[in-house]
Amino acid sequence: MIRLFVGLGNPGTEYEATRHNAGFWWLDALASAWGARMAPERAYQGLVARVARPGVDGPVWLLEPMTYMNRSGVSVAGLARFFKIAPAQILVVHDELDLLPGQAKLKLGGSAAGHNGLKDIHAMLGTQDFWRLRLGIGHPGEKAEVPNYVLKKPSAEHREAIAKASEQSLKAVDAMLAGQMDRALQIVHAQPPRPKPPRREPAAAAAAPAATPPADDPTP
Repeated sequence: MIRLFVGLGNPGTEYEATRHNAGFWWLDALASAWGARMAPERAYQGLVARVARPGVDGPVWLLEPMTYMNRSGVSVAGLARFFKIAPAQILVVHDELDLLPGQAKLKLGGSAAGHNGLKDIHAMLGTQDFWRLRLGIGHPGEKAEVPNYVLKKPSAEHREAIAKASEQSLKAVDAMLAGQMDRALQIVHAQPPRPKPPRREPAAAAAAPAATPPADDPTP
């Protein structure tokens, strides 16, 4: 089961609407849904909420590291070790260049693929075996453009697509809390239903042939 939900981003108003803060957006939505208040905790260098959930044995933690992205692991490992939360009980939510806006993928382990937040969490935990929820933000097309791209605001269309992907993935949280990660994967990766094809109008009935007038019809 997931006991620690982590959203990655950068602190400060200048970053709050940028693509790199998609993890913060997701965690804020979860905290709002649960009625949880995120509060600063100096010991863990982040905003933290401790939540009791029905049917869950023990507290569930929400965390937004306030260390800047490349030092996220300091915050995550600090809280996880103090409360004896295993890496496999951690979900890290982050922006993903290799997915389009509107896409989301859930996975256990794997490389950081150049993401500095994931790199530091891996280094501080000493393992890659934690869960990740990857929220697509798209790619600028050129590697050299990535630093500026992730620190800029997405278009309104892309922001809406990211929000919809987050909304879908939030439906998997109950399964995560129950330890049903296969079920969570199905929910996160569910594709929207295909639109039904347009209804065909029935073909017009063939015109009936004119009746043959009777032999004694007086019409000329």
